[in-house]
Amino acid sequence: MTMPITKPQPGDYAPHFQKYIDAASAVDNALELLAEQGDVLAFMATWPEDQAGHRYAEGKWSVTEVIGHMADTERVFAYRLLCIARGDTTPLPSFDENLYQSHSGFAARSVAGVVAEMRAVRQASMALVRTANAAALDRAGTASGHRVTARALVWLIAGHFAHHTAILKERYGL
Repeated sequence: MTMPITKPQPGDYAPHFQKYIDAASAVDNALELLAEQGDVLAFMATWPEDQAGHRYAEGKWSVTEVIGHMADTERVFAYRLLCIARGDTTPLPSFDENLYQSHSGFAARSVAGVVAEMRAVRQASMALVRTANAAALDRAGTASGHRVTARALVWLIAGHFAHHTAILKERYGL
């Protein structure tokens, strides 16, 4: 049995990430939330392809761009988690989500294809998270110029996903 991953403390992540911690606040174990999000991914896979390019407003990302952004961000957070959990103290850079989006090609892809990619990313993230012991989770490093713990990064993976799932539901009607 894998140990629960309890919530990080303030100071274990940059203040601007609080919205993601808040989005994940319905549970006390990040592993539980990550597992539940598998059901959300299964539901996303049923979305009609004619919604792929839908944008709720001019200049906003399409449905496939949002899901692709979720996958890209999870990859970045998982890499940070890997580095910090393994004791690497090298400061990790920030990333420009809009630059990534402009070179992603997500807008031209199918819902099914982008969801399949997100599922693969989540599977890899889960494999990493399940191997983290208490000492690894409590290790801290620097990402984007801010202190962050491996534990916080697990919660940020879950919270970022929950945050954007809520946006897809509320603003995109999915």
